[in-house]
Amino acid sequence: MSKRTGPLIGVIGSGSCSVGEAKVAEEVGRRLAKAGAVLICGGLSGMMEAACRGAFREGGLTIGILPGQDTKSANRYVAVPIATGLGEARNVIIARTAQAVIAIGGEYGTLSEIAFALKAGVPVVGLGTWKLSRMGQVKDPIIRATDAADAVDKALSLARR
Repeated sequence: MSKRTGPLIGVIGSGSCSVGEAKVAEEVGRRLAKAGAVLICGGLSGMMEAACRGAFREGGLTIGILPGQDTKSANRYVAVPIATGLGEARNVIIARTAQAVIAIGGEYGTLSEIAFALKAGVPVVGLGTWKLSRMGQVKDPIIRATDAADAVDKALSLARR
């Protein structure tokens, strides 16, 4: 059994994405794997698949926390599929397991993962994702990144604190 050396980083985003978003997610996955991090995600298509593809091609470890009960629903780049049968509630597991989260684009499911992570004190790095504001709150709690390299650097730094 191999020993994990790097932090566990969540990569979250929607199950469908543009070609540009997929390229960013794949680059994030690739850079995480090169840094020795373990990638955890929802394990399905779109942004999740692109990030896993990047990590997988660099020899990284990928974990998919699946909403359904069948591990075969995972994208082909997930090394460790975990079937939960929890539907969207599996988002809590991803947010609570990661030491830092990178949010790329995303829809309402991504927004819920961002919220769960922030509530748990898990730092969230954002690339073209939601902007949060609340009356009286001056600073968006999401740490903004300019590109894949910046997002990975920030997430790894935050996870190691």
